[in-house]
Amino acid sequence: MESTEPAPPTREGASADLDGCVELLGKLLPEESLITDRQRVRTYECDGLASYRTVPAAVVLPENAEQVRSAVAACSEHGVPFVARGSGTGLSAGALPRSDGVLIVTSKMRRILELDIANERAVVEPGVVNLDVTKAAAPHGYYFAPDPSSQQVCSVGGNVAENSGGAHCLKYGFTTNHVLAAQVVTADGELVELGGAAHDAPGYDLLGSFIGSEGTLGVVTSITVRLLRSPESVRTLLAGFPSTDEAGAAVSAMIAAGVTPAAVEMMDALSITAAEQAVRCGYPEGAGAVLVVELDGPRPEVERTFTEVWQHCDEHGAFEIRTAADETERALIWKGRKSAFAAVGRISRDYIVQDGVIPRTALPEVLRRIAELSAESGVRVANVFHAGDGNLHPLVLFDGSEPGAAERAEEVSGAILELCVEQGGSITGEHGVGADKVRYMGRMFTAEDLDVMQCVRCAFDPAGLCNPGKVFPTPRLCGEAPGRRRGVHPLTEAGLAEQF
Repeated sequence: MESTEPAPPTREGASADLDGCVELLGKLLPEESLITDRQRVRTYECDGLASYRTVPAAVVLPENAEQVRSAVAACSEHGVPFVARGSGTGLSAGALPRSDGVLIVTSKMRRILELDIANERAVVEPGVVNLDVTKAAAPHGYYFAPDPSSQQVCSVGGNVAENSGGAHCLKYGFTTNHVLAAQVVTADGELVELGGAAHDAPGYDLLGSFIGSEGTLGVVTSITVRLLRSPESVRTLLAGFPSTDEAGAAVSAMIAAGVTPAAVEMMDALSITAAEQAVRCGYPEGAGAVLVVELDGPRPEVERTFTEVWQHCDEHGAFEIRTAADETERALIWKGRKSAFAAVGRISRDYIVQDGVIPRTALPEVLRRIAELSAESGVRVANVFHAGDGNLHPLVLFDGSEPGAAERAEEVSGAILELCVEQGGSITGEHGVGADKVRYMGRMFTAEDLDVMQCVRCAFDPAGLCNPGKVFPTPRLCGEAPGRRRGVHPLTEAGLAEQF
């Protein structure tokens, strides 16, 4: 679908001057860093959610922080909206460009600026690929914990924008738990530092506000990340169950018993079929669901906990349990899970990747409700999810060439999100709101909640130029936020006092 683009709010009395902005960018940046050719900019018309497409007016490919600062300052000066983009793997249209704006792509900023093993941290540019951080740290016995399924291609800057998690977030948390500091270009083109080298910087947690803000508060130009020591022992188990009911009960039993695996992943029969066709992962034949459980830590603890996990799976109906004997077998087990999203393309021409969260105890009921929705609508749904923390990734399958199929798939997708909220969960766990889920924000939050969030956004970006049209269902001028008087800068003491 083509995106709708409400006009971005601008400073009082200001008007957008796109031509002037592009002319200034041509003066400030190297020739190869600015793209305005219509065919070339089409390359960037969408992120990983290809159903939303908008061709940007111009694309900037900065190679360092100063070039990012120059690009943002030019946009600010001319009242032109801008959007930051990393590898373009996002699944919520969070990096969707604007036809009247500039897209700032950080994919050329791929240097690891510092590897400080003694202090267990690294400083990286936003375009550095997630897995490359671990590759750089591994020879020293360390790794970077956040591991989205797209970690071979997604960028750390994008992980910061979306507060990405991954399979191991059950034990290790999300990106926000592994970022110490960030260098950021604010919406008016100022280069600032958020956080610090210490694990708990004093003052207000501006870094915490920035992480997960989906590019609406500024553009990150470097990130200081925590490195963790590689665990002494890792054990990976694959269990096949007759259905998701038994697999879900096994997960609940593990957690209730005080077991905290590094990862607990579940796939249903349809997603298993897709993975087998794509990567031949050799999952148990005839399984209605599989669990991938990984444990890590000190060897004695892992061995003891591994025995407990095996028992929970066996007691709750697992008909086949395997353990990875070496790294090759471990990689094959994970290959099926990590490839699941792309693999669904083997069994469906089109599909929607959904992302919601529910309480872990609601897993059996929610999966049954999803099955009922599928049966009633005739729309197939393949389920892949982080079972340990209740983060669902239903894949809603359809054939876009069939009249009405896309609309039915959207209805089922939306009903699943409604179901998550009904259960006390969330409309997104790690993919973000972006442009895709703005219409559901009102299901989770009251108008007052959204007003407070808007105040925070306006404090960082009073002109409303930074990734407009994302996250909030109704764009508006920052001067319209509660408690704000026009002309008072939001970061002044008076401005903050009025807002809060």
